[in-house]
Amino acid sequence: MTAPPIPGSSVPPVTSVLPDDAGQALLVGRIWDPATGGPRVVALSGDSAVDLTRLAGTVSELLELPDPAAAVRAALLDPALGVQRWATADVVAASLAGDAARPHLLAPVDLQVIKACGVTFVDSMIERVIEERCAGDAARAAEMRELVGKALGGSIATVRPGSPEAAEAKRVLIAEGLWSQYLEVGIGPDPEVFTKAPVLSSVGLGAGIGIPRFSSWNNPEPELVLIVTSRGEVVGATLGNDVNLRDVEGRSALLLGKAKDNNASSALGPLIRLFDGSFTVDTLREEEILLRVEGLDGYLLEGRNTLARISRPFEELVAATRGRHHQYPDGFALFTGTLFAPTQDRDEPGQGFTHKHGDVVTIRSRHLGALINRVGTAEELPEWTFGLRQLFGYLAEQRQAELAQMQE
Repeated sequence: MTAPPIPGSSVPPVTSVLPDDAGQALLVGRIWDPATGGPRVVALSGDSAVDLTRLAGTVSELLELPDPAAAVRAALLDPALGVQRWATADVVAASLAGDAARPHLLAPVDLQVIKACGVTFVDSMIERVIEERCAGDAARAAEMRELVGKALGGSIATVRPGSPEAAEAKRVLIAEGLWSQYLEVGIGPDPEVFTKAPVLSSVGLGAGIGIPRFSSWNNPEPELVLIVTSRGEVVGATLGNDVNLRDVEGRSALLLGKAKDNNASSALGPLIRLFDGSFTVDTLREEEILLRVEGLDGYLLEGRNTLARISRPFEELVAATRGRHHQYPDGFALFTGTLFAPTQDRDEPGQGFTHKHGDVVTIRSRHLGALINRVGTAEELPEWTFGLRQLFGYLAEQRQAELAQMQE
């Protein structure tokens, strides 16, 4: 099924999707190849996306190599690999046009588990408290925001999670009857870590993102996504949209699965940027992630996720996800949380922001490019049908075809 194109008078040029310094970036991901009926692992080289499937059948396998960046650079120089190429501009154009009949970008991960950390910024933590106090009722948001804001003030913003100061803040808040499960993971010793989406279910650049019919209060969550190997090494990053249903989670945190995991509710892309040379995990500690929501009704919302304000370091979030307590043999992608919590009214005063069908969501950062998606109804978007059985079957067929060619 072909998704409706991203609205607009023209398809944005490829330069608007790639990082500002794309010429120096080592970018890998996946392309759907209609000719073979399956996903191909690719790396960008000049104006082309080069097929690296002979080097690694999956992105997970590629990233498990001892030095993925060096392996990719060597492969791009090896005439025996990367014989098949696609023009990057054509692939990006097809992705943004929702043209499934042409080669287009998929989410850049495959076998990795999609994990997410929540409540890692004070601003969004307070909004989670408000959702809880409202019990998912958007009409009460303005009133509760004022009440909670007065009670918490600005002092909590500087509290280090898990510190003695945080423990004292918790004691005071409990005494005032304002303690919340969101404050527990926001300033307590343990961060929130949950499974966002099943393996292979995330969508990529240009795909529709899904809001279920049962939600009337929801928002995008622009996030940095760390790409982590089975060894716990962060080897790169991409952008993500952790689509959030505020009314559902606000009713009860036990409905987190219903609020977070729906058809096309996890978007990743456009590509993974591998750490290499001047681009390292330290580059990302100061990264700014920009959000732009453009409605068919002319509505415009802009926001900013400044990673320098994250309350826990990346290493703490990774360690809370993987360790002796839990392993990920195929690696994982880790949403790191968002500073952004939209409070700008869209329709009726006091009810804040919620998505409408057709919204175009652009999540952009200097070093990672732009992830652009269009909001649709989860029940009407293309169903997720390509799972692990299909992937393994496809890889086996491709291997058999290669062996047959070698014997000719």
